[in-house]
Amino acid sequence: MKYDYIIIGAGSAGCVLANRLSEDSNVSVLLLEAGGKDTKPELAIPGAYGKLMKSEVDWGFSTAPQQHVNNREIYLPRGKTLGGCSSTNAMAYVRGHKEDFNDWEKLGNKGWGYNDVLPYFIKSENNEQISNKYHGKGGELNVTFAQQYKTPLGDTFVKACIEKGIPENKDYNGIEMEGAGLFQFTIKDAKRHSTSTAFLKPANDRKNLTVITKAHTKKIIIENNKAVGVEYLTGKKSEKVYCNKEVILSAGSFGSPQILMLSGIGDAEELKKVGIPVVKNLQGVGKNLQDHLFYPVTCLCNQKISLNSFIATIPQIGALVKYLLFKKGPFTISLLEAVAFLKLDKSLDRPNLQFHFAPIQVGSDGKTDFYDVTTFPTEDGFAILPTLLKPLSRGYVALRSDNPTDPLIIQPNFLEKEEDKQVLIKGYYKAKEVLMADAFKPYRIKMNFPVDDSSDEKVFEHLKTYLETVYHPVGTCKMGNDAMAVVDENLKVIGIEGLRVADASIMPTIVSGNTNAACIMIGEKAADLIKGKVVKKQYQDGFQMA
Repeated sequence: MKYDYIIIGAGSAGCVLANRLSEDSNVSVLLLEAGGKDTKPELAIPGAYGKLMKSEVDWGFSTAPQQHVNNREIYLPRGKTLGGCSSTNAMAYVRGHKEDFNDWEKLGNKGWGYNDVLPYFIKSENNEQISNKYHGKGGELNVTFAQQYKTPLGDTFVKACIEKGIPENKDYNGIEMEGAGLFQFTIKDAKRHSTSTAFLKPANDRKNLTVITKAHTKKIIIENNKAVGVEYLTGKKSEKVYCNKEVILSAGSFGSPQILMLSGIGDAEELKKVGIPVVKNLQGVGKNLQDHLFYPVTCLCNQKISLNSFIATIPQIGALVKYLLFKKGPFTISLLEAVAFLKLDKSLDRPNLQFHFAPIQVGSDGKTDFYDVTTFPTEDGFAILPTLLKPLSRGYVALRSDNPTDPLIIQPNFLEKEEDKQVLIKGYYKAKEVLMADAFKPYRIKMNFPVDDSSDEKVFEHLKTYLETVYHPVGTCKMGNDAMAVVDENLKVIGIEGLRVADASIMPTIVSGNTNAACIMIGEKAADLIKGKVVKKQYQDGFQMA
């Protein structure tokens, strides 16, 4: 069968595209997803998201050994189900700083400045609490502050930040990003609101939309430098499907470059090494990999109010019953509670450090698996995770072979640049300052992790040992017009007709904060680019910010 559009990847951008393109009943849309359906019960429960890592809904990638991080192979979770990472992430809704998008435009990507992309953020959004010109009402994606449950520690974190010179900010997605406040989440009625739930499920009854799960893309079929179809695997069986208009690649920052390379699009020399005939020599495919990094700084708490108590078996059973019967209690929230964005150098034009605040502590014996909450200690505590927002280190992804099921080589080169190391070390001292603020006195026993912070070297050893990715990989099919660009400003793959990429991989530089909201925006804008729509900058005059 032939479709007008074939979308590869039902993740954050792919689900948006499937919805928007199938709005036109005159076109047919096929959505291919390598993972299964999003029926795992834990997917819908916000407080159960820690149980999704290293499960059947997670690709469970790992990096190559990281030379500057004790040669560790760092775990890289990626959603493997309808909704992609929006079905498995911590649900934080963060758009990024306005200058992130202005940077994209300055790099030659016309139409991607802040005033251009803001309407797309607004279009998707239904914000339950905030009503102003920066936020949407009535959009498909529900955004809310935690409603059914919160600990007193999140508000205390905000007070501690204020005490230590970080201003309060009740809406980091509004006029100004800098400051401390409570997280906004993609949660609705105490359930995760993934892009599958928000965008795909409402479109499922459309006769012109077909969704196939467990369809692992083998390659894009290209004839005369034009994408004409897709070959994919269902188990060991190979299928081919063709399109009239376009193939849209939304398989993420690992999957999208992998599929391009398998299709003969990439660095010619690298393709030849794995025996793939070169269709188009694009050196930037798989390059420019960037990610956010963080590590835990924790305190012990003198009251049973943190999520550590909730992890114990008997309290967890009680909390689950409360959730299932009344949609109340700790299962209604993410493990994250509050956030701060700050500049370590006041001369910067945007924050370069983020504090993720979690009402939970990870222990100090090194036995905790950061992505498995069942390994966390039951002794109560709380944590700040200093987060590197604008890494200078760059990495790559590469094929091991021409087999589409072989794992990729993922080499992010974490902390290759000295500046990245210094931001994280300085971030530690600011995090400690906040944790030691008087605001935390009613709850704090002591700081328990790291055990030894007597020197920068000791701090650096701590962060190297416990550093994790925030699972925000971007940039591997970057948008631009230079020698390393993979797609142009219209997201069209350079030199190949009928093929676009629309996901986090097109970001030339990483946004300042959690990346899921920006991926959804990319899906919205991509749909309009495909449809040939032009959104006027109707917001421009109202959004000139100091």
